[in-house]
Amino acid sequence: MAGQEIVCGLKATHDGALAVFEGDRLVFSAEAEKLENRARHSRLAEMSDVVALLAAHGLEAGDLDRVAVDGWVQSGDGRNAVEVLHNGPHLLDVAGYSVLGSPEQPLDALVRTAGSGLPIGEKTFEYSSYPHATGHALASYCTSPFAKTGEPALVLVWDGGMPATVFRFDPDSASLRSYGAVLPVAGSLYPIFASLFDPFKVSGKQRRDKGDFGDFAQLEALLPVSGKAMAYAALAEPDERAVELMIEHTAKAGQIGVAGAFVWSHRVRAALAPLGLPDAAVLASFQEHLFRLLLRGLRDGPVARMVADGLPLCLSGGCALNIKWNAQLRESGVFSAVWVPPFPNDAGSAIGTACAELVRTTGNPAVQWSVFSGPDAGPVPGPEPGWRERECPIEDVARLLHEVGEPVVLVSGRAELGPRALGHRSVVAPAAPAAVRDRLNEIKLRESYRPVAPICLEAHAPEIFEPGVPDPYMLFEHQVRAQWRERVAAVVHSDNSARLQTVSPEHPLLHRLLTAYHALSGVPVLCNTSANHPGSGFFPDAASAMRWGGTRYVWCRDRLYHRPDAPVPDAP
Repeated sequence: MAGQEIVCGLKATHDGALAVFEGDRLVFSAEAEKLENRARHSRLAEMSDVVALLAAHGLEAGDLDRVAVDGWVQSGDGRNAVEVLHNGPHLLDVAGYSVLGSPEQPLDALVRTAGSGLPIGEKTFEYSSYPHATGHALASYCTSPFAKTGEPALVLVWDGGMPATVFRFDPDSASLRSYGAVLPVAGSLYPIFASLFDPFKVSGKQRRDKGDFGDFAQLEALLPVSGKAMAYAALAEPDERAVELMIEHTAKAGQIGVAGAFVWSHRVRAALAPLGLPDAAVLASFQEHLFRLLLRGLRDGPVARMVADGLPLCLSGGCALNIKWNAQLRESGVFSAVWVPPFPNDAGSAIGTACAELVRTTGNPAVQWSVFSGPDAGPVPGPEPGWRERECPIEDVARLLHEVGEPVVLVSGRAELGPRALGHRSVVAPAAPAAVRDRLNEIKLRESYRPVAPICLEAHAPEIFEPGVPDPYMLFEHQVRAQWRERVAAVVHSDNSARLQTVSPEHPLLHRLLTAYHALSGVPVLCNTSANHPGSGFFPDAASAMRWGGTRYVWCRDRLYHRPDAPVPDAP
């Protein structure tokens, strides 16, 4: 829209990303890990990458009216600063990590740190910086339905280095205030404790190889652990003896920061040893103990009065990727509604810090956005060596899945935001038999206990899943109904749960695919897992998927690319 200010949000550190708004509309958000098959959680410190991303969307540095930098602190020398690279290193002063107020003294979380000397292209910018926790809070609230309707909401931010902290956004005053911790436990306790167990053990040497402890670099080695531990915990039920023992130790410990999490983990593991529980039962108990304390802290803790008012709840921070906790909070009945954006982890930090600048300067928290605002896959010049191509509408992919039963990579248009593949950078496959899950885990080089997520037509979700309510971003746990478990066996986890993504006509590609597949098979469900190299972000283009070779089929822009030995159904 002509005449609208262009605001840029930058996270240069871990899980780096760039987001650009024109007025209140998100133009794009690009995470570094989704560029050129880069490693997961890559930084975006090289300013030439920023210039290239702007150019890919028809922008130059001179087009930017405002720049905001996330406050995640990289420096370990006591200075709140991050390093960017432009003809050498430049240190930028930033706002810092958390905002810990209290009900008696709530803190303004929109406090701004003003900086200068940010080089982008041929221009050097003055910039704003907001605390990392503020970016998390506003990435969730500003994209929520509550922002659209002008409704106040609570925001729970629980990230690796901070306790579970409650904020309140008031749209009338455009204010975001921190009311402090409802659970004084850093989110990193989850991967730290889980990393002591054999299925995903991480040694001290592996952590130290990542760098100094001062800037949380060692925790980078633990980032893959949480998702694996969540899946493994479903193999057993919580043990009440273990849950109560953990609750007692947490109460005695008081505040548990990152360093304290290591101490707590070793002490509790030793205390649990006489129970002789299998690892899965310990981890299930651990997950249950944290949720009980979190819910108790919300109901009875410092913000109990605001919770009792029935305000909706937004979730953000890395812990909001825990689908079991999200579902339990939604099912608790404590909140009128629960919202989780598709990028609750640091993938949304560039969006969040740009939103902070928008709220501060315009007073308007509601933004226009699409989950498919990532980098575009671009045109395909032709098949890679050893591949063939043919015209193929998405409905023919449904026929291929039904008749051949093999997985197909979908690379289409602009990438989805956040860590969940939602159909534009996905591997899809039939949801039965159960061996399909084993096949997908094999080609993804994942452990056999890892679940595969279902995608389901929204209109049919309630008959197959409980509760089966709309969940377009795959961030809540559902149970698969008994009468459907054999028909969709590949997406049923050990505890009969599933990380469901519902698909409505607002997602035209997957809706067409599932509608055609349902007409052929009678099943409105397919498997969906991310299309990526191990340890890397989503494939940036179809050529990467072909070179990977994990499947014999890659689909992009109504073209099917296939190996010569792969059967292709005749056109109907």
